[in-house]
Amino acid sequence: MNGRKKVAFYTLGCKLNFSETSTIARGFKDEGFDRVDFSETADIYVINTCSVTENADKRFKTIVKQAQKSNPEAFVAAVGCYAQLKPQELADVDGVDLVLGATEKFKITDYINDLSKNDFGEVHSCDIDDADFYVGSYSIGDRTRAFLKVQDGCDYKCTYCTIPLARGISRSDTMDNVIKNAKEISEKDIKEIVLTGVNIGDYGKGEFGNKRHEHTFLDLVTELDKVEGIERLRISSIEPNLLKNETIELVSQSRAFVPHFHIPLQSGSNDILKKMKRRYMRELYVDRVAKIREIMPNACIGVDVIVGFPGETDERFLETYNFLSDLDISYLHVFTYSERDNTEAAKMDGVVPKNVRSKRSKMLRGLSVKKRRAFYESQIGTQRQVLFESENKEGYIHGFTENYVKVKSPWNPHLVNTIHDVELTKIDDDGIVRFDLINQEAV
Repeated sequence: MNGRKKVAFYTLGCKLNFSETSTIARGFKDEGFDRVDFSETADIYVINTCSVTENADKRFKTIVKQAQKSNPEAFVAAVGCYAQLKPQELADVDGVDLVLGATEKFKITDYINDLSKNDFGEVHSCDIDDADFYVGSYSIGDRTRAFLKVQDGCDYKCTYCTIPLARGISRSDTMDNVIKNAKEISEKDIKEIVLTGVNIGDYGKGEFGNKRHEHTFLDLVTELDKVEGIERLRISSIEPNLLKNETIELVSQSRAFVPHFHIPLQSGSNDILKKMKRRYMRELYVDRVAKIREIMPNACIGVDVIVGFPGETDERFLETYNFLSDLDISYLHVFTYSERDNTEAAKMDGVVPKNVRSKRSKMLRGLSVKKRRAFYESQIGTQRQVLFESENKEGYIHGFTENYVKVKSPWNPHLVNTIHDVELTKIDDDGIVRFDLINQEAV
């Protein structure tokens, strides 16, 4: 048995967190640690926290208990957004030894000395104004796709959001470093890269430690499209006001970028959008969807929406519901508004009762099911390319088409991490699409 120390990681929240956990994990590897699964016995457990949803806060305590159950003597560290916003709250959780904020998390191995348990959680979190440097990262969660971080932080002041408080100002990786990371990923035989960040359409800002844009998001996607060895590139989420016609046109003619856009809307009521301090009105959103549909009729378009924001009357909610119902989109991610400390919205009048928020959330989730079904039905009979994933789920292999239709087929290990031409044939009882392989000999 080797004497090397073991480290395990648990990530809450977004794709950006996953990419950063991977970078932190590589730092541990360089220090001589072996990474193990979170369910296994480890010497140190690192929990990368999230501040976006209430559940992420509550789950933290459960995850700490899980770590202690595996090894009561283990050293437990909390990093990430919630660790930056409420470090003392996390430090007070029984069993937590170390809490690191936004700038410190990438230097975690510097803070770990003898791994002995602390009587109290030790906190190292900077003033968020000091989070003005950029740490590039990418995650390789499976053999199929990687999340590549290109940007961090946000200069927007949406009234419900704590991310600027948790991650600081908008800043970007250098173009050279993004391309270098993309090449490293492609050399690992990973077929798809998902571009991620807090506000990736703002790419270029702070690339040189200031607000000057040396490169734009359009420059970035243009250069990435030229990197050989990457079969697919996907844009994770981009603000409607930053999704320019030129970018949409580039994706439509691109070698590697897939026809899939995820565009936050948050509300279909202009009154609510103003209260949220979003940087567009719903008319702009209609224009973005129309532009995508005009040149990529089969594109998948996903939408983020928040229900139960202060001042969302029944009429304003119905405005959102009807707006989304009429819009040619493919699915929704529905978030139920929850109050966050130190945000403008938390002090606003017109608080929506929790049970009403829940009911509205359910209505929009129902609408999302209908939208996804209609989108899948529109794709039956078309020929697509599927990238197959590595997990055997109850005897089936799953995969996604370039335009994000989820498919399945009886388990076949030869398909793992390969891309094949298929014809979509029918929607199964569970809502997942079946297909015929166009070239059987290739398997």
